[in-house]
Formats: sequence, C-alpha cells, structure tokens
Amino acid sequence: MTKPRLVSLLLLSTSMLVPSLAHAQESTPPADTSTQSSASEAEDAQDDTPDVSLPGGEIIVTGNRKRNIEQYAPQVVSVLSSAEIARTGEGDIAGALGRVTGLSVVGNGYVYVRGLGDRYSLALLNGSPLPSPEPLKRVVPLDLFPTSVIASSLVQKSYSVNFPGEFGGGVINLTTKAIPTESFLTIGGGIGWDSESTNKLGYTYYGSKTDWTGYDNGNRNKSVELKQYLKSGTLLDGSSDEAKAIGSTLINGRNAVVQTEKNLPVNFSGSLSAGTSFDMGGATLGVIGAAGYSNKWQTKDITQQRVAGLEADQFARNFRNVVTDNHIVVNGLLGLGLEWGENQLRWTNLYIHDTIKRAGLRSGQQDNNTTIDYLYQDTGWYERQLFDTQLVGEFKFGGDTELDLRGGYAKSKRDAPYEIEFQYVRLNSGGPFGDSYVNRLDGGNQGDARVAFSKLDEDVWSAGADLSHTFGPGWTGTVGYAYQLNDRSTSRRAFQFRAAGDNNLISSFGLLRPDVLFQPGTFYVDDVAGLNYSILTNEIDFGGAAFDASLNNHAWYAKLAGQLTDALSFDLGVRWEYANQKAAVVPVTGTTTSIPDTELENEYWLPALTLTYEVQPGMQVRVSASKTIARPQFRELLYQTFFDPDSNRSYRGNPLLKDSQLYNAEGRFEWYFDRDQRVSVGVFFKRLDNPIETYLTDVNSFITSYANAPKADLYGAEVELQKYFDLFADRRLLIGANYTYTKSKIKVGASDTTDVFGAPNSPASAYFRDGSPLTGQSEHIANVQIGLEQQGGLSQQTFLFNYASKRSISRGLANSGQPDYVENPGLTIDFVARQGIYLGSKEIELKLEARNITGRKHEEYQLLPTGRIDVNTYDVGRVFSASASIKF
Repeated sequence: MTKPRLVSLLLLSTSMLVPSLAHAQESTPPADTSTQSSASEAEDAQDDTPDVSLPGGEIIVTGNRKRNIEQYAPQVVSVLSSAEIARTGEGDIAGALGRVTGLSVVGNGYVYVRGLGDRYSLALLNGSPLPSPEPLKRVVPLDLFPTSVIASSLVQKSYSVNFPGEFGGGVINLTTKAIPTESFLTIGGGIGWDSESTNKLGYTYYGSKTDWTGYDNGNRNKSVELKQYLKSGTLLDGSSDEAKAIGSTLINGRNAVVQTEKNLPVNFSGSLSAGTSFDMGGATLGVIGAAGYSNKWQTKDITQQRVAGLEADQFARNFRNVVTDNHIVVNGLLGLGLEWGENQLRWTNLYIHDTIKRAGLRSGQQDNNTTIDYLYQDTGWYERQLFDTQLVGEFKFGGDTELDLRGGYAKSKRDAPYEIEFQYVRLNSGGPFGDSYVNRLDGGNQGDARVAFSKLDEDVWSAGADLSHTFGPGWTGTVGYAYQLNDRSTSRRAFQFRAAGDNNLISSFGLLRPDVLFQPGTFYVDDVAGLNYSILTNEIDFGGAAFDASLNNHAWYAKLAGQLTDALSFDLGVRWEYANQKAAVVPVTGTTTSIPDTELENEYWLPALTLTYEVQPGMQVRVSASKTIARPQFRELLYQTFFDPDSNRSYRGNPLLKDSQLYNAEGRFEWYFDRDQRVSVGVFFKRLDNPIETYLTDVNSFITSYANAPKADLYGAEVELQKYFDLFADRRLLIGANYTYTKSKIKVGASDTTDVFGAPNSPASAYFRDGSPLTGQSEHIANVQIGLEQQGGLSQQTFLFNYASKRSISRGLANSGQPDYVENPGLTIDFVARQGIYLGSKEIELKLEARNITGRKHEEYQLLPTGRIDVNTYDVGRVFSASASIKF
C-alpha cells in the first residue's frame, strides 16, 4: 500500500549545482540530426540532466552534461530524475523503481533486477555502500528512502569495474538532493484513505504515549534485573528468584494486551525543506535541509495454510491471521556543498527512522487436527534506523586530470523489544474448560507464552579514490581503489514461560488474559498461599542467540574508454577484489555450541567490456560482457532459526555456503529519436555457478534454509518505448511502456552435490529440481504510463499500469514432490494527478492519487494436484490520497 507523500522538492531539479562529477572527454560529440537539433537547443536552454553521484565519478563521457544520460553512458542504464519520480507519485523510492524496465519490487522494498533476487541487486547511496537494518538481508530495503530526499535513481544493468564486484542483476544508485543556487522554503502535507483499513476495525495495543512519533518513551526499556542477567553470561534457572524477578517484569498491560480499534485513523504525512547558498568571494557555499514524517495504518486479513504432503485438505496449519501495522517514518537530510572553479566538496548527511507497531490475532487448526482450535495473540515493535554521512571531493588539474575522493560512514540499527506471542487452546472436549480458550503454558501443546528481544547493529566504513586522465580526444584512462568494512552484530534473546503445579489451577489461571496471568503475584503463588502453582521463566534458543559478522573488502581497478573510430567506442576495465567474510556465534551463557564459524576468503579478477557502435546520430548498438560475483548474506551463514514477521516464515542459515560467480552478456539496440523520446530492444544472458537458493527443510518445522545449487542459466529480452504526442495548445500526451521477458533454469545433474550443515556432500537433487526457475523470477514484467501533461507548467494526469507474472518465492519439499511456493503479483492500476497553481506569488502543488484501483489482492500459494493452498494471501486496499505543498 502506498501512503500519500509530498514530493516537495520536485522543482529543484533545474537549480542544482553539479554533484560529484568525474572524468570527461574533451571530444566533440557527433552532430545531431535535424530533429535532434531542436531538442539539443531546448536542452541548452534548460539543463535538466539529473544529478548522478557514482563511485569513480560521473558516467557521462561526452564532455556535455546537457545530454541524455541513458544515451551517452558507456553502459546500459536507466535513470529516474526527480521529475520522473514525481510523475509516479510514489512515496518511497522502491515504488518508483518498480516502473523501471526489468525491475520488480518484492516484499517490503526489495528490488529485483531482471528476475534475480535481492542478493543480486547492489544498492548504493551517492556511490557509497549502505548497511541493511534487516537481520535476513545484507541489501537495503529501498522502501526506507522517501522520494522527497532523492534527486535521482540510476539503475545500471551491465557491469563496469568502478562498481563493487557483487553485481548480479544490476546496481541501484540513489543520489540525494544537491545544493540549490537560490534560497527556498517548501512546506507540505497530505492525507490518505485505505479502503481495507481506514475507519475499519483493526488491532493495536497501548505501548507508550509517544508511539505515534515512532519513538518509545521508555516503557519498552528492559528491567534492571533483565539487563543484569543478559550481561552475566550465565544460564537462567527457571525456578530461581532471579527467574521470578525477571519473568514478572516481561508482561504487562502496556505491551501484551491486544485491543480493538473500531475506527482506524486516516493516513497522514508532512514535509519541510529549505535551502540557500552564499557567495564567499571566489567560492559558493550551499546548504540544503529536508525533514519528513508519515503515519499510516494497514490491516491485513491473511489466510495462512501449510500442508505436509500433497493433499490440499490435509492441513499441517490452517489459520486466519488478522494483523494491523502502524507504520511511522521520520527522515531528515542535511547537505553542505562548497564549489570553487572546477573543484567541489560535498558533505551529505541522511537520517531515516522507520517503525512498525504491530498487533494481531490468528486462529485455526494445526497438525492436521480439526477438533482442537488454536488462538495466537502477537504484539511487536520494530524500529529500523539508518544514519549515513558522506564526504566527496572532486579536484581538477589542468583540465586533463581529475582526482575524486570519497569517504563515508553509515550505521544501521534494528531494535525489536518485547516481541510477544501467546497461544491459547480450545480442546472442544467438554468438561469445565473444554469450551474455553486456555493457556496452560506447557510449551506449545496446550498453551504457550514467549517474549523475545532482537537487536541489530551494523557499521559500514568506506573510502575510495579515483584518478583519471584524458590522453587525447576520445581517450580517457582511470585507476581507482575502494575499501569497505561491514561490521555487524545481532542478538535475539528469547524467553518462554511454563506453568507447574496442580492441573486444575494451571487451567484456571490459563483462562486469564495475559497481563493478569503474568502479574508479579502469580510467580509467587506457591510461596505465599500454599498453593501448588508456579510459573517458570527460561531462556530458549540460547545456543545461537547472538553472532558477529564482518566483511572486509579491498579492490583496485583500471579502465580505459576510447573512440576506435568515429562510430565505435569502447569501455574496457578489470577489477581485482579481495574479500574476507566472517560469521561466528557469540556465546551468551558460557556454554559451548556445535555451530561452526564461517570464514570465506577469496580474491577475484573481474573483467568488463562494453562496445558501442553508432549506426547514425541518435541510433546505436551496444554489446557487453563481464564476470561478477555474489556472496552469501550474513544471516544465511548462521545456523540459527529466525522468524520473519513480514513473511510469516522461519529461516535458518547454512555455514557451508560459498560465493556464486556470474558470467554476463548483453546486446542492445537504442534509438533516441527526439528529446526524452526513445525506443530500445535488448537481449541478455547470465550463467550462474553455485547460485544460492532457498529450500524447505522438513515437513514439520516449515523452516526455510539455503544451499548452493550447482548451476543456473538466466536469459531474456526487454523492450522500452517512450513517446510524446502534441495535442492542443500547450498539452501533450505521454506514452511510456516497457516489457521484460525472463527465463531461468536451475541445472541439477545426477552426480551434482551440495553442502548443507549436518549433511555435507549431499545429492543436490534432494534440495533442488532440475529446470526450476530461480527464486523471485517473474517470466513477464510490464509497465505502461499514459499521461497528459502541460508544457511549461505543472499539470499532469497519469495512469500507471504494472504487471508481473507468477514467481517462485520459496521451494517446496523437493524430495516429497511438493511444488514451489508462488507469488502472483498480477496487474495493478494507479492514477496520479498533479497540478501547480499560484496564490499571489506563492507556488502550490496539489496532488491526487488513486492506488490499486482494481483492488488487486496479495497472493502467495501452492498449487497441489488436489487443490490450492494459500500460504500468505490477503486483500490489499484501494488507497486514495491528497496532498499539497507550498513553496516560498
């Protein structure tokens, strides 16, 4: 669901200073045709080339930045400028990227390029790496980034050696807002209505008075007793006084009582941005700042089913799960820039705080038993935070030599205190308790209660230097060095309550709601009243409760770009990359563990070549080839179970994973027949050695794990068209369309093996089926934009169509013949209208949005021979929103 967001900085795109630019050739570009001359004149009149800040400098090599980046870049790229992002009306950058050729958005902001999973998509901010606040990922969920702080988004699909070697499907580089040349102040706000949530019944819990801000006021702080225990390095004795003291502080009315909210509020947002510049006598200093806040609610009525075999009516789990998320985002940006002559310094600071407050109830049957009913109650608080600071310098010497320097530090955090789950069971067996939901606290057979505290911290230090020299017209050489250090620590300390004593007392107390059942007095009943009843508090899953991981990466690269003839140019380079990746359990109770440490130490030579042949001005053909890699993600290396509340699935890593290697080839025809108008057709092929794929571990636990498949091939084609038609007066019609066909096949031979912890050198056919598609790959992806817009003013009305075909999201049990778990995104239709008006001298932008007009639902399922099993299916609301901003 897309909440209303205000693109308050839209009109800055024509008033930005040049960001961190790099080496440029001095050669004169070929003359344009007559149709392009008029376009070029328009471009000269108004430089609206989007800001792009990359490692190794800017991608344009023609010496004229008033040119179409996609046309003159040496590699295959797609660029979303701030104007194009604004046209989509999306509130976060993940949604906007879903309109780019070959890209699809899966889950909470993970962008897949050409059907390859998120592990094959590299995300950068201003050319520097970012840490992920998600325990299951090393890549960053791009829904974290509001469009209001992004000046442009570049997607490069063919590899060049100035990028890190972990480049499978492509790189997504986000460039933040640059420095304005004139002062401005923009204020905006908006509201939104979700047909499935707004003014409808949902669930919540108290939490704290400040939850609406996305920040807790201290109510979720750990007790003194719990803090002392977590630092002690000892294992909790469930019946000790220490256990009673800790247990009696974990559950209360603020964090554990699910309440109904009969009328969920509307979604709303606000934003503020400002900027100015100062003439310092020979230099210009610019400052830009932006801040934003959004608050939205979403209720999902989810059907969640699992089967152990092949019979669709033999449920291992069959639940209805109603969950309400209150999603709050706070963001801020501060940029400083200093420019003198052809030199520039740029310091960018970005802060994003993203919080989900979750409450839910789920009921149904499990273990193929239709006579017993289970009721689960869940509450959670998930804070994700990203802080990033970057310093970039560009220095030019004599016009032919340029030195680019960059350094950055990013810190990512995820804090999930008091993840609470209760299980109540109704036996339907008659007797005094048979018709009631009872929590007997016996570990999950007839009642359960668990509390978990999860925490993630990751630091990324990065630095780089690039030296380029123009040897002559059309010839530029570059050498560069890049360093990156990721340092991550995560922990998940989980506690379980068990009741002991008289069975009638256990059942009687089990009728109580959570905060009453776990009030301090119930932990001391047998001590003060002579009754045979007590609650024991134990820590569970402590063997792999915490781990540290790191990635230490050094890289050198050299590249040469030149003109072989007037029509044929090339970009050739090679990158040497060394990496040491570690993941190790950190003992938290002084006990030993059988989980092995993982250390992957490898070095690679990664070449890349792109040839571009200009058939005639504006028409060209590209071919490229390269070798790249993909490393396991940190969490995937640890043999530790982790529950992901977003997908409602449990995951467990494999310490025996190894790197994947990719061999890439691409060919492309492009025709830029007028300004902002183009048609292109491309084909691509990728061979993957040892791709990392998911599989389901067994029929009882339904845990997803990872292993290296032997090989996989991916190939496909894509076509893109963008055309404007003049209509009447100053109005014109935009037709934009793109389509990507992708086919992938895992290759598993009879003698192929794979390494799984506990079963090394196992037959690969026990985990993967020959010919299966790669996880996350949709065979068909299509986008269409049809819009009216005013030339010389702000008036746009755009219909946006997005289609993605079915894709596998997780493997079924290969040795049982189960089919894969499938997601079917289908067709969604949106409408966005933007209108600029003036009140006196004040410029106002009004925006109306209608999202998911057809009410397309979210569907994840298995198609068994005897019927369909809905794994994670729910209705998605139609969202209507309105927003306005005023510029001073």
